Amino acid sequence: MKITIVGMGYVGLANGILLSKNNEVVILDICKEKIAKLNQKKSPIKDEKISEYLETNKLHIRATLNKSIAYKNSDFIVICTPTDYDPISNRFDTKSIELILQESYKANKNATVVIKSTVPVGYTKTMKAQYPKRDIIFSPEFLREGSALQDNLYPSRIIVGGNSDNAKMFSKLMLDAAIKADIEVLFMNSTEAEAVKLFSNTFLAMRIAFFNELDSYALAHNLDSKSIIDAVCLDPRIGNKYNNPSFGYGGYCLPKDTKQLLTNYQDIPHTLIKAIVDSNVTRKDFIANSILKINAETVGIYRLVMKSGSDNIRKSSIQGIMKRLNEKNVRMIVYEPLIKEKDFFGVKILNSINEFKKESDLIIANRITPEIKDVMNKVYTRDLTGEN
Repeated sequence: MKITIVGMGYVGLANGILLSKNNEVVILDICKEKIAKLNQKKSPIKDEKISEYLETNKLHIRATLNKSIAYKNSDFIVICTPTDYDPISNRFDTKSIELILQESYKANKNATVVIKSTVPVGYTKTMKAQYPKRDIIFSPEFLREGSALQDNLYPSRIIVGGNSDNAKMFSKLMLDAAIKADIEVLFMNSTEAEAVKLFSNTFLAMRIAFFNELDSYALAHNLDSKSIIDAVCLDPRIGNKYNNPSFGYGGYCLPKDTKQLLTNYQDIPHTLIKAIVDSNVTRKDFIANSILKINAETVGIYRLVMKSGSDNIRKSSIQGIMKRLNEKNVRMIVYEPLIKEKDFFGVKILNSINEFKKESDLIIANRITPEIKDVMNKVYTRDLTGEN
């Protein structure tokens, strides 16, 4: 079976490698560098399991810029392109999906389309109405950056927004490629599946926000945050996970997904969903004000990535802190080896970690790594456990 994956981010790559164990997979992307790397069996993103599989497994996978090659004779076209949140329209930007639907339909009218990009609730139903002869399924992802393939090999569940024979076939392809046994597969309509994705991520954001606000309270009253969190989380109904305070929930998914869900509540009475979105702003304000009170001459920003082990700097929470400090004219420097430019939005980037440590009077770090443990006396963090 031939499967086309459109988009080579962590979702597209993880799905492509998983499905290429048993099928012919072609990944279509616009980045020549990523395509070249994958065709040399090298991972274009930071993910240990993806790198391992490319090096040690016989996979039927290749990447291309050519749309005709990608779409021709495909049985499934899996869309994994980014859908950034547009603050002007208050919804996801789904233009890339619409373009792929249009171009792929011209090239191959028989393929089943699987949307894995996160979309507004009701979006797939709208697209089905525009393409009544095409089977379009929504199947959400629940992957973590840095361990995307691992999460696909051992999925918590597989959600399929469709009940056609093709939908059942796609779920079987995912099941056959996974390692985990007894994976629960849930079939529902596409709108319900879209809701599952947004509500799942909003719940995770709510949990992060709760422990961040607990930490803010502890800081304000000079209490030991870790002692409180450890005791609270011994309750098995709460559990000891996703409870390490941070500068706010960040990364590509949670900030945009919570805002999209809030938009979907426009005509529905609500309080909690809005509070989850607002709490992230409140937390960043609190952290920035705490840093300002220290009155350091030069503030060093240690890493811009969203979390340890990631190579993604999109929408990381520490950038929200930077923005607030910049508004107060705080002198900052950045250490981020992933960025080759000399500055980041006007803030000087240092390539030497030793030079960075020496020049910084205060180092702010969303997460602690061994690299800065020797200067903990001048590190500001809310990382209590060293875990993401």
